[in-house]
Amino acid sequence: IPPEGLYAGEIVIGDGGFVFALEKRGYVKAGPWTPEATVEHPEAVRQLHREFLRAGSNVLQTFTFYASEDKLENRGNYVAEKISCQKVNEAACDIAREVASEGDALVAGGVSQTPSYLSCKDKAEVKAAFRKQLDVFMKKNVDFLIAEYFEHVEEAVWAVEVLKESGKPVAATMCIGPEGDMHGVPPGQCAVQLVKAGASIVGVNCHFDPDISLETVKLMKEGLQAAKVKAHLMSQPLAFHTPDCGKQGFIDLPEFPFGLEPRIVTRWDIQKYARKAYDLGIRYIGGCCGFEPYHIRAIAEELAPERGFLPEASEKHGSWGDSLSMHTKPWVRARARKEYWENLKPASGRPYCPSMSKPDGWGVTKGARELMQQREATSEQQLKELFQKQKF
Repeated sequence: IPPEGLYAGEIVIGDGGFVFALEKRGYVKAGPWTPEATVEHPEAVRQLHREFLRAGSNVLQTFTFYASEDKLENRGNYVAEKISCQKVNEAACDIAREVASEGDALVAGGVSQTPSYLSCKDKAEVKAAFRKQLDVFMKKNVDFLIAEYFEHVEEAVWAVEVLKESGKPVAATMCIGPEGDMHGVPPGQCAVQLVKAGASIVGVNCHFDPDISLETVKLMKEGLQAAKVKAHLMSQPLAFHTPDCGKQGFIDLPEFPFGLEPRIVTRWDIQKYARKAYDLGIRYIGGCCGFEPYHIRAIAEELAPERGFLPEASEKHGSWGDSLSMHTKPWVRARARKEYWENLKPASGRPYCPSMSKPDGWGVTKGARELMQQREATSEQQLKELFQKQKF
């Protein structure tokens, strides 16, 4: 169980982005992004876990992203009232454990940022939201815990402090870029604070692409070294290119969330990412929004020499497209080699598509009026005010 396995240099491959994958499949609602599918459509969650496992994941995260009680009842969602926070979290643990037992995989219970923090609730109230999820994770005996998707290191530290009450290993990842958290705390300082709070593994997830995420983890690594603090490193980026994103990442892009497909990274991009991550000293390598099983398979294939084996999902696929040698067309058979795909510069196929976007960058964070959360659904008047502020 991490971190012990990581001390020996073992490579841990995470899984991918459940909320985005299941939204595309019709099981998750865009907007709240909450995981009630664990109760409503367990077969869909189970199948996605199984595909990530087959692709090479040896950690399955419980589908408990945004599963705190305050988020499940935020802005007219009312999941907590209809199903209950406990049932959503319990079902997530049961499904992850069931699939993990089909292979050599660990189960990680996960918590993420809360509406309570954005609405300036006090430390005790925010911690109470995390503790309700932790109670389920302890009851279901997950192998370790992850605090992920935090924009503010203060809240991430609170989450780690709660998760450490379990006595289990804790990983902590923030959804930040090289500029640091939303209050301006640099990545290196964020990493040091998280380790001092009790995290054994630190890094980033979501909001930014593989290249920017690795740049951020490098800054975290440098901060840890400067402070003479030891921890393992973790990276779970987006599977979307985000060179034009500002401090808050892809949620500022005008394409978020329904027009992101032109930005999807290829499996060959991911093989390069896996190698760069490994060379940087990162040993927990996975993905977040946009990552599908074939992306995880690309990580497992790239790191097969170090791991000593290929994942089950590579049996049909082969390595670096060598199965293309069986294609009927000779020009496709000529692509059955590593060099071709490594050097390809994919076209977008969109003649009038701009290469970059102008992020919205409203510059609001904790304490701003627009970020104050509420139990009631967003009103027509509130939407009208936002529509007027949005510029096209």
